Amino acid sequence: MMKNKKIIVAITASIAAYKSALLVRLLIKQGAEVKVIMSRTATKFITPLTLATLSKNPVMVDFVKDKTGTWHNHVELGLWADAIVVAPASANTLAKCANGICDNILTATYFSARCPVFFAPAMDLDMYRHPATQANLQKLQSFGNHIIPSEYGELASGLVGEGRMAEPEHIVAFLERFFQQKQIFAGKKVMITAGATREAIDPVRFVSNHSTGKMGFALAENFAQKGAEVHLIAANTTIPTPASVHIHKVVSAQEMFEVAQSLVNEMDICVFSAAVADYRPREVAPEKIKKNSETLTLELIKNVDIAYTLGQKKKLHQFFVGFALETQNEIENALQKLQRKNFDIVVLNSLKDEGAGFAHDTNKICILDKAGNQTHFPLKTKKEVAEDIVSYIQKAFLSN
Repeated sequence: MMKNKKIIVAITASIAAYKSALLVRLLIKQGAEVKVIMSRTATKFITPLTLATLSKNPVMVDFVKDKTGTWHNHVELGLWADAIVVAPASANTLAKCANGICDNILTATYFSARCPVFFAPAMDLDMYRHPATQANLQKLQSFGNHIIPSEYGELASGLVGEGRMAEPEHIVAFLERFFQQKQIFAGKKVMITAGATREAIDPVRFVSNHSTGKMGFALAENFAQKGAEVHLIAANTTIPTPASVHIHKVVSAQEMFEVAQSLVNEMDICVFSAAVADYRPREVAPEKIKKNSETLTLELIKNVDIAYTLGQKKKLHQFFVGFALETQNEIENALQKLQRKNFDIVVLNSLKDEGAGFAHDTNKICILDKAGNQTHFPLKTKKEVAEDIVSYIQKAFLSN
């Protein structure tokens, strides 16, 4: 699973840094291409020469390579990597990454990365148990990072307990499991709609809603991480495009429909998470409408129902996922939508649930299927909700 993977091993100041030499060696033996970044203090525990020899690449410690001004481009590094492994991850570096402190090439590369990042904490028992460290670990996980758990054993201080960096063999196994899981949707094509369409009133104003597209983007990222070819049709979003995702930017419902219609026949899975305007103005004023009267009347006409229209032509092998945001009779309305639009499942959330709905970083969902089964989930981050939805689709779609 590691063959040809591009891995950055980021080493921070910990006595466990001596183990990083074996980690680099194991990754090279597995066929990975490895580049090493070190914090300045980490070089006091193990030399860059050792790691450069093992990785067959120069080790990066500072932004500037020499007096000519040649520099290590942290943005290019972050885009180059398939994964970053911070091992050992000291309490100091965990705190920096969790709280936006960027003062060296290691943290700058972390903040520039679009790939998965893995932290292997290494520190003494009480440092590891400290509430600040635990809070930082939780925060890093909430950002979508992965924590390779510290192990129990004898520590450099002589104490015995948690805090030992995971053994290099265990770190490689953790990465292998991740990349193996990543291939679950290999060879599958996924189309996702996200964001809020805008229907023009005049060149300045439009009809729209509060959707940000966060849920659709989280789903796109999750599918891509699991090996799918993802086409994301995004309406009026400002979220950075996840790595390896094909982005199709649109404005109106009609534009979204045209792109979706052009792609749908090639897709295995279609996820309709966009908040599409149901109506648009019959006429769009060619110039800005002036405020000349106390009232303004707009005549609205129906937009094409994208999910319904495409659902009527759904092929046997395809799996369609709908979203239902309701304010009353939630289950009943969601089931009606599932049947009417020929969805295989519908993801329901209610504006009555605190922390769910538009603009939040969290969501609370219930997944309903054609048999009427209901699977309820607690309030979670949208990245965690995306994992729940994709895992559900995996079981329902790939098992058929």
